[in-house]
Amino acid sequence: MLFIAEIGMNHNGNFGLLYELIRRAKEADADIVKFQLGWRCKEGEINQITPDIICQIIKISEYYGIEPMFSLITRDAFETAKPFNFNRYKVASRTVKDDIGLVRDIVSEGKETLVSLGMWEGEGLPLGIGTANVRYLFCKSLYPTAPWELHDLPKNFDTSPYDGYSDHSVGIETALLAIARGARIIEKHFTLDKSDTTIRDHALSATPDEFGQLVLLGRGIRRCLDAGQ
Repeated sequence: MLFIAEIGMNHNGNFGLLYELIRRAKEADADIVKFQLGWRCKEGEINQITPDIICQIIKISEYYGIEPMFSLITRDAFETAKPFNFNRYKVASRTVKDDIGLVRDIVSEGKETLVSLGMWEGEGLPLGIGTANVRYLFCKSLYPTAPWELHDLPKNFDTSPYDGYSDHSVGIETALLAIARGARIIEKHFTLDKSDTTIRDHALSATPDEFGQLVLLGRGIRRCLDAGQ
């Protein structure tokens, strides 16, 4: 199992919060902390992540023993990320929809690449089947996603094209359901305060306590599934 705490823009543009967000994600037993690069990133915007801030994220993550990862939204973001030699990349569904050529270029780097398909409306898979370093994530690009909008959540991830689930629902129940159905990667937004109204993501995020419960229960479910095979 791989659990990704998506901090995204839940730092609210206050990069002094990075220490606490990353620390609490590690305490919640997340494997990865994820940020977004290339979205609302112009000067004065909430997510203006510079190379210096990337260095800060890497240093904090190394200190707490957790892997940093970035969603690459634009080609400029990809070029900015390259020199840092991250273990893997994330491709947001927005990028799949807007610039499939960029997605192919990211994948061609050979790093493991997680690809959300929440906005993908094409036939089949955007990169086809058999791309060894691609891991597709089932996703609904609705913020938040209501339970009745998840009618097509795979019944069995093992027989689907998806390796995991990127969750925008409220609570942890849907993510646990996905694990019970075979998902091996779970991405969930992460916040210190769900009542924060700076951006919409706070409301659908997990608090540190909720994320910790998700990881604890999720790993237990996965052990049960593995034992039954």
